[in-house]
Amino acid sequence: MNQREKFGSRLGFILISAGCAIGLGNVYRFPNITAAYGGAFFVLIYLVFLLLLGIPVLCAELSVGRASQRSIASSFEVLEGKGQKWHLMKYLGIGGNYLIMMCYTSVAGLMLIYFVKYLTGSISSASTPAELKELFGATVGNVYSPLLAMIVTVVLCFLVCSLGLQKGVERITKVMMIALLLLIVGLGVYCCTLDGTADGLKFYLIPSPENIEKVGIWTTVSAAMGQAFFTLSLGIGSIAVFGSYIGKDRSLLGEAVTIVGLDTFVALCSGFIIFPACFTFGGGVNVNPETLDASFLFTTLSSIFNAMPGGRIVGALFFLFMLFAAYSTVIAVFENIMSFWLEKTSLNRKSIAVINIALVIVLSLPAVLSFNILSDFKILGMDMQTLEDKISANILLPFGSLLYMVFCTSRYGWGWDNFLCEVNTGKGAKLPRMLRVYMSYVLPLIIAFILLMPLF
Repeated sequence: MNQREKFGSRLGFILISAGCAIGLGNVYRFPNITAAYGGAFFVLIYLVFLLLLGIPVLCAELSVGRASQRSIASSFEVLEGKGQKWHLMKYLGIGGNYLIMMCYTSVAGLMLIYFVKYLTGSISSASTPAELKELFGATVGNVYSPLLAMIVTVVLCFLVCSLGLQKGVERITKVMMIALLLLIVGLGVYCCTLDGTADGLKFYLIPSPENIEKVGIWTTVSAAMGQAFFTLSLGIGSIAVFGSYIGKDRSLLGEAVTIVGLDTFVALCSGFIIFPACFTFGGGVNVNPETLDASFLFTTLSSIFNAMPGGRIVGALFFLFMLFAAYSTVIAVFENIMSFWLEKTSLNRKSIAVINIALVIVLSLPAVLSFNILSDFKILGMDMQTLEDKISANILLPFGSLLYMVFCTSRYGWGWDNFLCEVNTGKGAKLPRMLRVYMSYVLPLIIAFILLMPLF
């Protein structure tokens, strides 16, 4: 295997790792699910679980990557004990990366389509949610538009990875992430000047007993727990690979906190865009757990943009921001796939990119065609897009994270002492030894509960 590539700067590592975590789950699903589950109380519980769940699992995944200097392809082989079978985790990891991309690239393609619609002004002819719903149906019902957008997404993002870690992934993702942060702050400031800002921020930031009672405390807690866990894209080695590209000059707890902080900042800022706009132009939010779907983004939110003065510009900037968020995640996961192939074959980046462009396009066809010609094809009552998303989000991510935690804390894996030494190597915040019981026993039980929660 060739010498391991390294990031050119710490900023590159932080922004790319955060870019992997920051995706549509932050900028679309977070405000959507916040609206559905009662606003401020959900946000508060979400932040608590992000601290309790996200940071420890992120530390574990980064530690495995940095200690092994490998991707999911061989990181467990390097660290496991004699006779152990942890290396089988590579099949779950690489399978999870492909499965997530099979459904995620099609959704990223929709962001590209809607960015172009706002950029050209073709969406301005539809103003009401009903008209926009009809437009959305016509858009995804046309086989060629979603298919072409998915292909463009796959080609562009693998092209970035083919250029190399520093010249491609780091350089392009840094530009996208900085632009993403500027866009979300600018849009947030603008939306907070709207007439309905006070009501929107009250719903978003001040817990309401009425909202809590309407949804139910336990339902809200469960939803917040799931969102906090899934937002960071943990469990399949997508974060671990970036740990393998960094040195040991800084402790991993501080890096994990910074990544989670950026991820949370983007999620929270999206609320400062959406809720003032909803209360100004939409009379509030009308999303509930039973109607939680893409219509909030492509119909309700688009109708609000179209009602705004200068809404075409705001809509174009918002979907550009969504596109950057989606593409940063796609590039990060593609880089994990690229690293897997580099470790397991003698091929170079360009050859791997060509093979995987064809492979991912073919694998993504069932999801993108589920919008149209395969819309009536169901498995367990779900179309292929939904089924792939459910398997990856509800099974692979929590199960993979559970395995990472057990591997890092159990004597049957890498072990607590080795993990603690690795995570605390370098300057910066240290993970306290006193957390051993929590991370070895309590946290795995919480993750197992999240994994089993859909069954109840």
